[in-house]
Amino acid sequence: MGKLATPDWVKEGFDSKADWEKKHKVGNKKSETSKSSSSENKTFKIRKCPKCGSDKVNVLLTGEEGKSTREWECKKCKWKGKNIDEEELTEDEFMKYLDEKGEEVA
Repeated sequence: MGKLATPDWVKEGFDSKADWEKKHKVGNKKSETSKSSSSENKTFKIRKCPKCGSDKVNVLLTGEEGKSTREWECKKCKWKGKNIDEEELTEDEFMKYLDEKGEEVA
């Protein structure tokens, strides 16, 4: 078995390998494509009440501290249960949803 060598980024005094790569422009193309694709593929989850369809649902905190029961409560119709409806939206769809709902976007 051979000896282990100290990585260059440590020898040159960088705090992380990413900082060293940024300085020496190593692997830059990969990080740029991942940044653009991650912002384009961003999704938002909307939870809705299965009974009335309202999005005014909250997690119910019951039982022992630190143990979740994963129960939900609708503030509109007072439904309680575990089977919540979830909808995933893209960023554009989410912005349209907020506009239709009348929410202000900062």
